[in-house]
Amino acid sequence: MHYRVYYLFERSGESVSSSSGLEVSSREIREQLLPRLQHADDYLGIIDHADNTLQILREPGSIRYWVELPIDAAKASYGRHMDFDEVDQLIRELPSVFDREAIPGLEYRPW
Repeated sequence: MHYRVYYLFERSGESVSSSSGLEVSSREIREQLLPRLQHADDYLGIIDHADNTLQILREPGSIRYWVELPIDAAKASYGRHMDFDEVDQLIRELPSVFDREAIPGLEYRPW
């Protein structure tokens, strides 16, 4: 399955904006992009076929990741912390459309 992605990798200075997302497979996300989330300012956004976004950010000073479904209109998101293996498994099983039921344990968090 293919998705559009956007990202920022601070160390290398590489970035792609959400408005010009690249189409990649879930395998490419797992193997090429996910391991590049190394710093607190790095992020990876994945856009499904219904224009829903799943964002993955590295937690500052940690090996955990914050995975969220942002709700821009509410200035909030549904998210949860995951370790690398959990994020990798999530990407392996990404549904074609992202929703709260697709990712167990999400909590509402205002920005």
